[in-house]
Amino acid sequence: MESVDSMFNSRPGWDEYFMFIAKVAASRSTCMSRPVGGILVIDRQILVSGYNGSMPGEKHCIDSGKCFRRTVGKKGESKYDYCLASHAEANLLAQAAKKGIRVEGATLYITLAPCYTCAKQLAVAGIKDIVFEHTYESDDKHRDDFWHKSISNHFNMRKLVISQESVNYIEKDFIADVTSRRRLG
Repeated sequence: MESVDSMFNSRPGWDEYFMFIAKVAASRSTCMSRPVGGILVIDRQILVSGYNGSMPGEKHCIDSGKCFRRTVGKKGESKYDYCLASHAEANLLAQAAKKGIRVEGATLYITLAPCYTCAKQLAVAGIKDIVFEHTYESDDKHRDDFWHKSISNHFNMRKLVISQESVNYIEKDFIADVTSRRRLG
């Protein structure tokens, strides 16, 4: 049997814990192109979660088996005009608004750094910190550079790579095994 010390040494830190939850939120995404999930947190308390997907009651790309935007061949800056999904960040903010949850000063944990439209909305809502897993980049480097500079004044942004040790700990003890099994005899 494992020692008690080795059993708990791999416990994820707060940032990894919240990013794992954002990744679980992404599992609800109905976007075939890029599933994204996120959570808003204040004082280590989750306020709201969200993922990218179609409006309530509308058809989802995942249900039809094809990305609508790609079937009509839209790319570049106008592609979002043809996307059926709302971004995870927009859904987070909408959920918080519907429930009357104040998000000013919150930290966003998100699996993909926000696009520039979402970043503007997050700044207006008063989000202060953004912790992301993957960087958002478009096909236009000049545009990306402009927006990265513009939004850097509004957020503390940092990329988080979940350690393999934490991944192994979560998979072994909480995904592959019965979550609440007794660890000590």
